[in-house]
Amino acid sequence: MSIGVHLVADLRGVSASKISKLPLMKEIMESAVKSGGLTKIRSHYHQFSPTGVSGVILLAESHLSFHTWPEYGFVALDIFTCGPTENAEAAFEYIIEKLSPVSVEYKKIERGAEFPRGVQKDKSQAAAAIS
Repeated sequence: MSIGVHLVADLRGVSASKISKLPLMKEIMESAVKSGGLTKIRSHYHQFSPTGVSGVILLAESHLSFHTWPEYGFVALDIFTCGPTENAEAAFEYIIEKLSPVSVEYKKIERGAEFPRGVQKDKSQAAAAIS
């Protein structure tokens, strides 16, 4: 068990037409959040000139972020969630399905592996651990 799972991925060979402009990337990422059953708090996106998009979605469970380089057909993707692993993986699979990369290199990192997921310390215990 762990506090959360962190998926970090490099997507290569993605069509520049899919990752160049903000509207499509925003639609894909927002839909990935829904597909994964994640809880969106807020999002922010930036359109680079002439092409390329970055975005971050703050989740109750943590975050999803991405950066695109259309000139290389490359997307750097990051999904961290303290919710069920399946939720992060469902969001990840949705993005892969929509972007259709030629190759995917990713790492799955168990964050805070020494702590059980879903169990929080009593606040007095947490304060004592800090001091």
